[in-house]
Amino acid sequence: MIEKSPTGYGAYVPDLPGCVAVGGTEEEVTQFIKEAIEFHLDGMRKDGEPIPEPSRVTLVSV
Repeated sequence: MIEKSPTGYGAYVPDLPGCVAVGGTEEEVTQFIKEAIEFHLDGMRKDGEPIPEPSRVTLVSV
């Protein structure tokens, strides 16, 4: 999920609590949230936590 704020953009992943990113542009936050997802999933794998199935998939053209 990407949301516009008065100072830029924020992104979060509902299926991965705590996985968030902020950026000055939509393109920037999109790149940052992709990196945050990879980092978050790597940490979950290393900790032996199960990776949740996506609750829904939405494709958005940016």
